[in-house]
Amino acid sequence: MTTTLRPVEPLQRAADGTRSRRYQVCVNSRPVGAIHLGTSAAFGDSVARILDLRIDESDRRRGRATVAVLAAEEVARGWGCRQIEATVPAAAEAPLRLVRALGYVPRNRNMAKRLGGAPPELPAGSRARPMTRAEFGVWHADDAERYVRAWTERGVPEAAAYAKARRDYETLLPQGPDTEGMLFSVLEHEGTRVGVLWLALREDDACVFAVGTDAAHRGRGHGRTLMRLAEAQTITAGRRVLGLNVFAGNTPAERLYESLGYETTRYVYCKTLL
Repeated sequence: MTTTLRPVEPLQRAADGTRSRRYQVCVNSRPVGAIHLGTSAAFGDSVARILDLRIDESDRRRGRATVAVLAAEEVARGWGCRQIEATVPAAAEAPLRLVRALGYVPRNRNMAKRLGGAPPELPAGSRARPMTRAEFGVWHADDAERYVRAWTERGVPEAAAYAKARRDYETLLPQGPDTEGMLFSVLEHEGTRVGVLWLALREDDACVFAVGTDAAHRGRGHGRTLMRLAEAQTITAGRRVLGLNVFAGNTPAERLYESLGYETTRYVYCKTLL
C-alpha cells in the first residue's frame, strides 16, 4: 500500500509572511486523514511546523501517521526549510511516541502551576524592588543576547534568531519597561542584588518571561526565591495560574520548576532537515 499526501488547497500566504497548505493523507488514493503544514511566524521560512495531523480511527496503528510526517518533511525541504517542529500536548502519548521515533528532539516545553490564595513570603534577608530604567537598559541588552544564543544553540540560523528576538521584544514591550501588565523586579539579598524577574500579567493568568540569578550568586537558592516572588506577584494581581517556558537541557531550571509543583502542559519537538 502507498501512503501519499494530496493537496486540498493552493499554497496559502498569510499577512505575516508565513505559508501553509492542507493535505489529505491517502492510502492508494483513499483518504485516511489530514495534515496541515506551515512555516514559522517566529523564524520565517527556515522552520516548518506541523500544525495539525489527524488519522481516521479505523486507520490508526498502521503507520499512516509516520509516513504522513515523513512526506511532510519532504514538502518542507522543498520549501527550503532547515528545521521542522511539532507542538505536542504533554498528555498525548501516541503523538509523543511518534515524534520521538522519527528523530525529533525536545526543544522546549511549557509548564504551569495553579496557585493558592496566599502569596508566599520571601526568605529572611531577601527583598524585591522595581527595576530602574537604567537597570532595564542594561538587562534588556543582555537578555536579548541570551535569548538569541538559546535559539542558535538549538539549530536556528543566527539571522532568524535575531529577527525573532527583535519581533518578540517589539510585540511584548511596545512601551519598554512601561508596557502595561509587565513587571520587572530586582531581587536583593542582604542589600546585594542577586537576580531579576520579568513577569507578564495576562487576562486570565501570568507568565514568567525571564528569570535569572546573577552569576556570582548562583547555587544559593535565589532562583527559588525569584519564583516565589513571581507567584506572590501573580496572586496579588488576582491571577491563579502561573506559566513559563523552559528550554530542554536546562536541567537546573527543569528540576527547580518540578520541585515547585509546575507541570508540563505541552512540548515542542524539532528535527533538522538534512
